[in-house]
Amino acid sequence: MPVIPLGSQIFDLAFHPTSSIVYTGLLNGKVKAFTYDEQGTHSDAFTLRISKRSCRSLALSPDGSSLYAVGKNRTLHTIDTGAGTVSETRQGAHDAPINRVVCPTPHLLATGDDDGMIKLWDPRKQDAIRTYTQHFDFISDFLWLQDKKQLVATSGDGTLSVMDVRSKKPEPIAHSEDQEDELLSIVPFKGGTKVAVGTQLGMISIFNRNKGWGDCVDRVPGHPHSIDALCALPSTYPSSQNTILTGSSDGLLRVIELLPTRLVGVIADHGDFPIERIAIDRAGEGRWVGSVGHDEVLRLTDLREVLEDEDERDTRPEDDNEEGDASGDEGDDAVHPGLSLAKSGIADRDEESGDESDVPKPRKRRKNDEKDLKGEPQKKGRNQVDVDPSFFSGL
Repeated sequence: MPVIPLGSQIFDLAFHPTSSIVYTGLLNGKVKAFTYDEQGTHSDAFTLRISKRSCRSLALSPDGSSLYAVGKNRTLHTIDTGAGTVSETRQGAHDAPINRVVCPTPHLLATGDDDGMIKLWDPRKQDAIRTYTQHFDFISDFLWLQDKKQLVATSGDGTLSVMDVRSKKPEPIAHSEDQEDELLSIVPFKGGTKVAVGTQLGMISIFNRNKGWGDCVDRVPGHPHSIDALCALPSTYPSSQNTILTGSSDGLLRVIELLPTRLVGVIADHGDFPIERIAIDRAGEGRWVGSVGHDEVLRLTDLREVLEDEDERDTRPEDDNEEGDASGDEGDDAVHPGLSLAKSGIADRDEESGDESDVPKPRKRRKNDEKDLKGEPQKKGRNQVDVDPSFFSGL
């Protein structure tokens, strides 16, 4: 597995949509870019010190010509990726440190800060075009819904909200109920009809767009620690419609199928250090998945090596799996031989039932200040979740 050492804690990464270039935002305020080849061998592209404070989030324009960087200095930086220089700086873009940025279209940019404020920007204009204040805690992630031209935001206040960017009203068109847990990450699946949300207590909350955004329709337990990052598989994989990648604070990068739910495997391990962000190159359709966190390295995992054999097994006739189906295990759907399951902490679940009887644990605040993110190892607690023994019987 190729590893790129950075020398500082990494808050975010972004892959160029068409070129083999990856950008990283660091705790020391630097943005570092690297090129890589088919073998994962890397070389330095450029290094910029945009601030003395942390760079928390990065977002590339759809064509990859501009990189937007935000962080604790409350400034929105625009970087020319071709020249490797800062082309524009919007100081005081927010009144609080900016936690997330996303650029879904060439003329739309969204930022969210630690106080829950969301701002929409037109990169061609200096000032924000709209401001939303429905959240009161940090904005943790964004999801762009292309079919509806809507932006979904998750927050540490335990709710998510949906904004129609075509509307001139500074109010969301939907705002969920309090989920009694911090919402940290979000990703679509099932062709975008459903959305998975990662939480502080390790639960994956499932929202069905056809049933509205008021409350989740299902909860998938299993992660022993918080789910800080979520990512969808490239559409070229047959199982991409219901398979996602999860990055947890226990340092494990997992592949999980949803509805019905099963663990496919663990494809990367950051040791005792939390994973902050994960992303797939080539605008989410490439072969390399990058994961970053507190261990100060960028790990590149080749999806072709760990998933292609699994997808080949998934395409076999159903009669090949009769024995596994009868016993309640996965039979021929066993994971790739190189994947670790014993430390996964994920149990199988049935098809979506809409049962919301899971009683959440007492809410635990997520420390979002850099003084608490100096890379101190966390215990994995991999044995905190009981797993049905039959899940492992066919492996």
